[in-house]
Amino acid sequence: MLLSRLAHVSQEVAATSARTRKIALLAELFREADAEDVPVVIPYLAGRLPQGRLGVGWKLLGTPVPPAAEATLTVRDVDARLTRLGAVTGTGSQAERKRLMGDLLAAATEAEQRFLFGLLTGEVRQGALDAVAVEGLALATGAPSADVRRAVMLAGSLQTVAQALLGEGPGALEAFRLTVGLPVLPMLAHSAGSVTEAVGKLGPCAVEEKLDGIRVQVHRDGHEVRVYTRTLDDITDRLPELTSSALELRGERFILDGEVIALDENGRPRSFQEIAGRVGSRVDVATAAAAVPVSPVFFDALSVDGQDLLDLPFTERHAELARLVPEPMRVRRALVSGPDEAGTAEEFLADTLARGHEGVVAKALDAPYSAGRRGAAWLKVKPVHTLDLVVLAAEWGHGRRTGRLSNLHLGARADDGTFVMLGKTFKGMTDAMLAWQTERLQELALDDDGHVVRVRPGLVVEIAYDGLQRSTRYPAGVTLRFARVLRYREDKTPAEADTVDTLLAAHPEVTR
Repeated sequence: MLLSRLAHVSQEVAATSARTRKIALLAELFREADAEDVPVVIPYLAGRLPQGRLGVGWKLLGTPVPPAAEATLTVRDVDARLTRLGAVTGTGSQAERKRLMGDLLAAATEAEQRFLFGLLTGEVRQGALDAVAVEGLALATGAPSADVRRAVMLAGSLQTVAQALLGEGPGALEAFRLTVGLPVLPMLAHSAGSVTEAVGKLGPCAVEEKLDGIRVQVHRDGHEVRVYTRTLDDITDRLPELTSSALELRGERFILDGEVIALDENGRPRSFQEIAGRVGSRVDVATAAAAVPVSPVFFDALSVDGQDLLDLPFTERHAELARLVPEPMRVRRALVSGPDEAGTAEEFLADTLARGHEGVVAKALDAPYSAGRRGAAWLKVKPVHTLDLVVLAAEWGHGRRTGRLSNLHLGARADDGTFVMLGKTFKGMTDAMLAWQTERLQELALDDDGHVVRVRPGLVVEIAYDGLQRSTRYPAGVTLRFARVLRYREDKTPAEADTVDTLLAAHPEVTR
């Protein structure tokens, strides 16, 4: 498949808000694709690179390259070129990477260059998410949508299912079954504004602690244990404590869903960053385990003793979980019958926050396990942190945001009246906001290097964020987690923005 065809469909998908039209566009694209194209086409549509982060920044993309007059690049050719670029290291690597990138851009038409810029800078966000791609794949192949969704859930990979479907037809779906040792995509939760709202929507439900750890899926088959992350990475060797815990359980063959956490000497949760650092440690695991010991907390059972539990209601799955897992290793929960007991749920949330956890998840008692989906049967509730910060700079966008100032550099006030950068965000912006901030920030511009526009601190923006983590990249030693724009505060001056000290005081779990 030519890259130009993929870039054109990506642009069309970005231009429509109609889900049915998106599905039709993707279905048409899949009908044209070879099975071998799928491992590249699907990630590209979702704005992902199969190679992961390539470290391609403005130094490699900033020099204009005349576009090709005719489209000749295929998606597999582009993938191979980027794989070669990612493999370049050592002396002279920068020059070689620049040469390879220049060759790629020279072979691309103007439209293909725009698509590649967006893809490489993370700004391809045209709404072609996996859920829409699943529907498009079903339409393209004549397979029932529900069967495709379940196959993707069990395979843990849309690409794998798409290759099988396009190569063999709908009959290929029968091969995808829940199997101990093969991870499946986890069930995810929507957000609710409050516990009362969540209970009102769900009725009878379990309200469970929401732990700020790393999601894990633990598989045991006899003496063999495997541990996977929510992205299906195998981290078994990094967390020997989880293998030991799984082997202590009563069952011989199971798949359990849970979270891995770390507690301090007072029994309170350690910061997410510490846990992430421990889980990410591949060298000298014994030393890492001694410094940050972790333990699992389970909240669901997907398979027990060879029985697939996915379609059973949560009540029955939890009964199997309780039979296998002792209470100290299960997530704390409160059962509520409905809105009349919302007060009980609110008290449980308050207690959970007091214990140092980040919130709760309300789960409908009659719901099956919708693996790989963000279903309405699970609703998460956690306090939303907000800050009034000052815009210090903004980056020119790519893809659908070409010509707009998009990625904001955010700063808080320091004691001396200057502003300290805390991070960046391009999330939460409407088209109207993008247009407005582009005009306004250009009025405040101090300089523009073609990539970043540095501005006079004059605009205050209200930012929502999920937490704070340590970072050596920023001068305050911390950065915001999952920052997104709520609104501009034209009623506030930069002198009224939040301070670094206020931020640090609000997050003692990170700064202590």
